[in-house]
Amino acid sequence: MVAAKRPKCLLHSQRPRALPVQRVCPLVENLLLLIFKCVDYMLTRGAGKDAEGMRMRKQWLLALTALAALALLARPGERQAVPADGTAELAAETHYIALTFDDGPRHDTTARLLDGLRQRGASATFFLVGEQAQANPELVERMEAEGHQVGNHTWSHVRLEGASREAVAEEVARTEAFLSQLLGGNGYWLRPPYGLITAGTENQITVPMVKWSVDPRDWESRNTAKVVQAVLEAVRPNSIILLHDIYPTSVEAALQVVDTLQAQGYVFVTVEELLYLNGVRPQPGVMYRTGKG
Repeated sequence: MVAAKRPKCLLHSQRPRALPVQRVCPLVENLLLLIFKCVDYMLTRGAGKDAEGMRMRKQWLLALTALAALALLARPGERQAVPADGTAELAAETHYIALTFDDGPRHDTTARLLDGLRQRGASATFFLVGEQAQANPELVERMEAEGHQVGNHTWSHVRLEGASREAVAEEVARTEAFLSQLLGGNGYWLRPPYGLITAGTENQITVPMVKWSVDPRDWESRNTAKVVQAVLEAVRPNSIILLHDIYPTSVEAALQVVDTLQAQGYVFVTVEELLYLNGVRPQPGVMYRTGKG
């Protein structure tokens, strides 16, 4: 069983954002399922029994109860008054999507990205190289504090495909240990560098692994416009987008993508949230490429 760290739900990660009025009710309906999954997840694999764990559990129960009360007030038959002319605007459908960033954090670019995500109320998932995280602990703590998911991208960005079992274990465990010491908890999800791992070593990975479904190859072009175009052409509901927060062009592209897709009704959540919204219960050693699995 994976000891997942501090389960998060959409309520926490999207809290800075003021949703358009016409989208509040459908979003609440979609969140009803997530409420119960978050409660179940929290009670079975979530916060521990120490004082901090109990405090976190109490806060989550209070927050989820409040959201459930809001959902009850937003019943389908009551949520929108019909004008005198008999017409009513249909609520836009809500789509969920996950932005992910590899190879950071880097002091200047990652800080700029976090500022932009906070301004837009968008959540993301950061797969951190241990060496970089050790050099920028304040950025890692900020990711956690602002509701993003923090993940493991090995200690030194070693290619795990072709690596020995011992090398895989060392690279993963060292970053896991650092993140656990810095943020608490354990079970930080893994993205192997290049999305590859030696066949047969998956059974030694004790957390879910994450690949991607949209790769604009931002590291190659280093061109904001090209990256934005590539993402928008390939993106679909439940996509997992791969970017790198160590390039200024990628940071600017990410924020432009958020602006464009939010205007189209997309909500940016963490990978963990995206899977739970789709009823997927993540398993250790399994590679997930979209919100559907």
